Amino acid sequence: MSGMQTAPYQQFAHEKLGFEFTNVDLLVTALTHRSYVNEHRKSVSEHNERLEFLGDAVLELVVTDFLFRNYEEAEGILTSWRAALVRTESIGDAGQKLGYEPLVRMSRGEKQGSERARLQILANAFEALIGAIYLERGYDDAAEFIMKHIASKLEGILKEGSWRDPKSHLQEVMQRKDGVTPRYVVLEEVGPDHDKVFTLGVYAGDRLVSKGTGPSKQAAQQEAARAALQTYA
Repeated sequence: MSGMQTAPYQQFAHEKLGFEFTNVDLLVTALTHRSYVNEHRKSVSEHNERLEFLGDAVLELVVTDFLFRNYEEAEGILTSWRAALVRTESIGDAGQKLGYEPLVRMSRGEKQGSERARLQILANAFEALIGAIYLERGYDDAAEFIMKHIASKLEGILKEGSWRDPKSHLQEVMQRKDGVTPRYVVLEEVGPDHDKVFTLGVYAGDRLVSKGTGPSKQAAQQEAARAALQTYA
């Protein structure tokens, strides 16, 4: 890419990361989805999946180290906290707040995809960005980035109780308050087989408590349970 084409990437790095990339191609690649390469085979050959692979490992190590050094909880609790910090929703939200979405290169089809697919692309790009920072600046700068944008979410996650498995938590709450077990019902299925979206309702007896959507029935159940817990808060 020419200097003019990479300028917005360096501006993003300067404003949001606090430095510019010596190798700006790393940053561009981190924000390039596989679908864009498939659509531009003659001019683009690299997408962000290898950087995502690297960044995912760095992210898990930094978060694990942070939890181990700062909390005396049992392994099972720390594992659940870590899972809540690094799940798609958490890192996708961090990506949205960083504001790099306009720089993410993806196919025309992906740009018109579902909200869930969009969030997944942003989350994958966030992990790839970690990988790029690690290669460009080293472990310490990558860890500082993760602490600022991911580990800092822990207080809110603990306050909300969102680290707990929503379905298990809802079952405890609903049995205690209503004397019944949650019942999940598929309300709607839309979209082609490769990009289907499910909407499920969770019921307390015959009463619809909440709804949830997702790319699978399990994901929709989790969202429905999470929404139901809000009604019991």
